[in-house]
Amino acid sequence: MKALIIDDEEESRNLLEKSIATYCKDIKLVGMACSGEEAHKLILQQNPDLIFLDIEMPNGSGFDLLKKFKNISFEVIFVTGFDRYALNAIKFNCLDFLLKPLNIDELIEAVEKARVQVENKDLKKRINNLLANLKQPAATNKIALPTVEGIEFLPVNSIIRLEADGACTWIYAEGKKKILSSKILKEFEQLLDGFSFFRTHRAHIINLEFVHKFIKTEGGYLIMSDDTIVPVSRRNREALLGKLLQ
Repeated sequence: MKALIIDDEEESRNLLEKSIATYCKDIKLVGMACSGEEAHKLILQQNPDLIFLDIEMPNGSGFDLLKKFKNISFEVIFVTGFDRYALNAIKFNCLDFLLKPLNIDELIEAVEKARVQVENKDLKKRINNLLANLKQPAATNKIALPTVEGIEFLPVNSIIRLEADGACTWIYAEGKKKILSSKILKEFEQLLDGFSFFRTHRAHIINLEFVHKFIKTEGGYLIMSDDTIVPVSRRNREALLGKLLQ
């Protein structure tokens, strides 16, 4: 894959360049840029498969650079020390990032993911959804759900509950919508941290906004707004009640 490094810090550029040359030998580095303006010209000239993009740069962020392209034909790996909300927005859209200082194992893993994703046709949708999420309140964000058929975008505040199914997860949303995602439940627990979700059981996460009733008998269980029943483990019961009574 042809790749570009876009970072305003010379030390960071050089370190990433050396790391790619040593550990990602099938990546052909075709250029580096230190600003969004320089990067825009270089991308148009080189037509890369992949860019390593710093978020915080002078005279425009990495997000500002992406907004300049009507059609994005390259995969993006963000390289940043940016705040948690932006990183969560990145993960929400099946995109990847590397935190500074660079971790070699994470670099190798991110490049392998990019190699798979670069063939997908939904990259522009993922980038556009990322940019839209960053503009609006977190509660109205859409999350990108990897499925067998591709990637589906779903408003976070429409999700009623999630249920583990082996290495996959069923997502149940308003309108009797049901989606099987290839992410495990633990990944969704991390992604949805900070939203109104709670893990009631090893196999279940619920949206607190859709709880209809808590039943105390037999250890406790919930009746959700779609009339489904969700178990509550004994160790999570008190924490759940605390959330519901806030």
